[in-house]
Amino acid sequence: MVKAWPSVLWVVRHGQSAGNVARDEATAQGAHRIPLTTRDVDVPLSELGREQAASLGKWFARRGEQPEVVLASPYVRARQTAEVFRAHGGCEPDERICLDERLREKEFGIIDGLTTLGIAHFEPQQAEFRKLLGKFYHRPPGGESWCDVVFRLRSLLDTVSLHYAGRRVLICAHQVVVLCLRYVIEGLGEEEVLAIDRKGNVSNCGVTEYRFDPAAGKDGGLTLTAYNVTAPMEEDDTPITEAPDAMVAARG
Repeated sequence: MVKAWPSVLWVVRHGQSAGNVARDEATAQGAHRIPLTTRDVDVPLSELGREQAASLGKWFARRGEQPEVVLASPYVRARQTAEVFRAHGGCEPDERICLDERLREKEFGIIDGLTTLGIAHFEPQQAEFRKLLGKFYHRPPGGESWCDVVFRLRSLLDTVSLHYAGRRVLICAHQVVVLCLRYVIEGLGEEEVLAIDRKGNVSNCGVTEYRFDPAAGKDGGLTLTAYNVTAPMEEDDTPITEAPDAMVAARG
């Protein structure tokens, strides 16, 4: 069966969250734990994050090419980003935001909420496993590897293909989701996607864009036309941030 793709697919990371701020503070102070009292799923946007989401919505409104479908991670920070985006003209005011649990943040299991120093202190065995296996395949107990995230995103893209072929679709999710979608859509390998990751974090409200190209492959396909674009914030003079998510304890 020929897979039918959206005409345009935008993948956006959520705006800065209160967790991003807390993580930066914990790392700067050399703390073992990130001082959050809520579940990762409940971490909201910071005030700056709301400004970034507003800039994103206004940017799409100015361009005159808005999504016809909006999908979002059910995590509060992603849902709020989509809601603020809609409220500032990013899509039609009555456009439903479809929450999909397959877009949720990578689950960190027993290292949830730990900084890099905290993992080394409380879970040295996991720190060693991560060095041995690499971040793409390392799965902390109770958590996920990047590979696990890829599995659920393959299913998500099948749903997008089935229900939203030929339409303009925007996905609002998380840094690892953005990178793993690149891995799936572009047919990347482990080293290729990790090389992209090593170049820098995905910016909060950074826009990655794919457009359908009928000449791509036998039946056409999605072609990357932009990655991690921060023009929405630049045009509004909104500060750009790119810290890892609160529960992302280490890069590498």
